[in-house]
Amino acid sequence: MFEGLRVLVAGDLVADRWIHATPQRVSREAPVLVFRQESEQLDPGGAANVARNLAALGATVDLFGAVGRDASGRELLARLEAEQIGIAGVERLAGAVTPTKTRVYAAEARRSPQQVLRLDREPLDAPSPGSFVASRRLLARALQSADALLISDYGYGYAGRELAELARAAADSGLPVVLDPRREAARFAGITAWTPNVGELAQLTQRDPDWLADEEELCLAAEELRKEMQLEHLLVTRGNQGMSLFGAQTLTIPASGGGEVTDVTGAGDTSAAVFTLALAAGREARAAMVLANAAAGVVVQERGAAVCTARALKKALLEAPGRELLRRRRGGMR
Repeated sequence: MFEGLRVLVAGDLVADRWIHATPQRVSREAPVLVFRQESEQLDPGGAANVARNLAALGATVDLFGAVGRDASGRELLARLEAEQIGIAGVERLAGAVTPTKTRVYAAEARRSPQQVLRLDREPLDAPSPGSFVASRRLLARALQSADALLISDYGYGYAGRELAELARAAADSGLPVVLDPRREAARFAGITAWTPNVGELAQLTQRDPDWLADEEELCLAAEELRKEMQLEHLLVTRGNQGMSLFGAQTLTIPASGGGEVTDVTGAGDTSAAVFTLALAAGREARAAMVLANAAAGVVVQERGAAVCTARALKKALLEAPGRELLRRRRGGMR
C-alpha cells in the first residue's frame, strides 16, 4: 500500500518487556500472590514501535534515537534489525539506561490474561546536551531524501531543541513533519501536524481533562492549540470515541472496528505512523485520519503493542468510518 516511501522516525526508544505467568498460591512471606513465569519476550516500544508500524505497511524506515549499552538496548536493536528497520541513526550510550516497561500478565488455564503488574525502568538523569550529536548529524543528512519525518516524544530527552530546529526546517521545505507529543511540545510549533490524545491535549492546553468530555470544549481547545502552534493539522485521538481532525479540513469520525478492545498499548503509535505515512503518500488529511483510525481499530483487538499490516488495513477499510473519503484521491488506493 505504501511501498517506495521512506519515512524517518526520531524519538525515544522504549523496550516493552512482557512476562506471562500462572498464579500458584499465596506467599508465606507476605500477603501476595506467587506466580510461575511461563514466558518472556521483548518488543520495540515508543519510537521503535512507530518504526515497526511503518515497516509493516511497506515503508522503508530509518530510526534515530538512543539506547543504553544494557541488555534491553542490545535486545531491542536486534529485534529492529531483524525487522529490517534502519538503526544506523541509533546511538549506543555508555552508562545510559534503556527505558524498559515490564508488564506481567497472569491467568489460569483457559482464562484471558490480565495485567497484574507493571514495572518501569527509566533513566534517573536527563541526557546531556551533547548526547545525540552523531545521531542528529545522520538525521540531517537523511532528511534530504526522505518522504516524511515522524517525531515520537516519550519524554526521555531525544525530542529536544536541536531536533525541533531540524524538524521546523524540514517542514519549511515542504516535507510532512508530524509530532506525537508529550510534555514540552511548544518547541515544535510550525511543523505540519501533531497527534495528541485527549489527555495530552488537556495537558498541552492546561485544561481539566473532564472538560474535554464536552464536544464544544474539546473543539475549542484543539483549535486554540492548532492556531497557537501554527500547525496545518491537529489530529486528536479519542479512544473509543474515535478521532477528530482540526485545520483547513475538520472532521470527527467514530472509532473503527467492531471487535472487543483487548489492549490499547501502542495504539497512539499506530495512529501517528499511519497518519504520517498517508500524508507522505499525498493523501488529504481527512483521508489520512480515516486510514489511521482504521489501523488503530485493528491493533487494539490484539494483546501488546501490535502492528497493523497492509493486508489487515485493507480488510479494516471495508467497514471503516469515513471510507468514502479514500475514493477522492486520483488513482484510488496505492
